[in-house]
Amino acid sequence: MFDVACIGILVADVVTRTVRTLPETGKLTLVDHIDLFTGGCAVSSAIDMARIGLRTAVSGKVGADGFGSFMRGALRQAGVEDRYVAEDPHVGTSASVVLVDAHGERSFLHSLGANAVFTDTDVPEALLEQSRIAFVAGTMLMPAFDGDSCARVLKRAKALGKTTALDTAWDSKGRWMTVLKPCMPHIDLFLPSYDEAVELSGQRDPVVISELFLGMGVQTVVIKLGADGCLIRRAEETWRIPGFPVKEVLDTTGAGDAFCAGFLTGVTLGLPMPECGRMANAVGALCVSGVGASTGIRSMDQVKALLDRP
Repeated sequence: MFDVACIGILVADVVTRTVRTLPETGKLTLVDHIDLFTGGCAVSSAIDMARIGLRTAVSGKVGADGFGSFMRGALRQAGVEDRYVAEDPHVGTSASVVLVDAHGERSFLHSLGANAVFTDTDVPEALLEQSRIAFVAGTMLMPAFDGDSCARVLKRAKALGKTTALDTAWDSKGRWMTVLKPCMPHIDLFLPSYDEAVELSGQRDPVVISELFLGMGVQTVVIKLGADGCLIRRAEETWRIPGFPVKEVLDTTGAGDAFCAGFLTGVTLGLPMPECGRMANAVGALCVSGVGASTGIRSMDQVKALLDRP
């Protein structure tokens, strides 16, 4: 039995630093490091939760290539079940080339790859049956899955009596609620970032935004507010949970996924909503203290130490 099935995008992140200048055509420029990391919302959140101590599995799609083998190996090494990751020999694994300049600012080159052809028929019924929570991670970045296909998976999970959760990604095409609307009545826990929530709702006040989402059928809304923590709203209850101070932010990659991992850990442990929010903020804070989507998160003891800090 799995605590959480993470359904969504898998991305191999090639991080290049420090990029001081781009070479002219046919020329070469030296950089300090080129590193390969796991990325993608489903992978990052699954690895984070596994490190904290949950039993997690990933459902997504990779290509039959080196990046796909790397992603599978990294999942297994982290203790995440990878048997539900489909493989398509006709497309490449999704990947990003991350260019980090001397100021730490990032630019991205991204290929959707196999994420573009992942759809609801790639999510096995056995995985949903064996999982307590079905968590869709990376909505807006899966063209064949977003919208009605995603809604079908959420409905299947609900019919099996599972808790459903969904986190959005930035929609560069500007479709927003047009894509998400079919899914809203089937979401128990909706966890967008503030900026994404603004685009989805057309509103700016987090309380007003949360009320709109609740009116669309969501059971609990959790809006990530970055360094300011989060807002949680359910029925007539509202909680504002402050964030944890971070001495030095090394890398914000995967911070939203880490937040979701912390929140779902709290839900799995049966914690009250405010405590789920505190745990989410703590795991997010740990994430930004390391380089890479999951490097800063190591164990439940580490999370508890931060939660217990005065």
